Amino acid sequence: MRMYQNERRFDFQGLGLALKKAREAKGWTQAYVAELVDRDARTIMNIENKGQYPSFNLFVKLVTLFDISVDQFIHTDGREETSPYRKHIDVLLNSMNEKELVVMEATAEGLKKARE
Repeated sequence: MRMYQNERRFDFQGLGLALKKAREAKGWTQAYVAELVDRDARTIMNIENKGQYPSFNLFVKLVTLFDISVDQFIHTDGREETSPYRKHIDVLLNSMNEKELVVMEATAEGLKKARE
């Protein structure tokens, strides 16, 4: 008897972008982060740029190191397929401060009005 397995694969591309942005915001190199988590710099590069799947242990280390919430990447509000553009925009929005979000909200409202 096989246990139920969710066939949906976790997309690490958005998380890789969030890790890269957080690393750059701290002024850290990929080599420095690799040293902190006891991995090769190429591993960090592949996670950030190619969405490579890290081991669970490395995944926990990275999101903890950069204080990144993974909810946005795991919980998709029932949407099985999300556009890569929407995922990227969500990552960018989640990294913004309140003032930047006000500007983005006004921009989105302006685009909505222009479309009507």
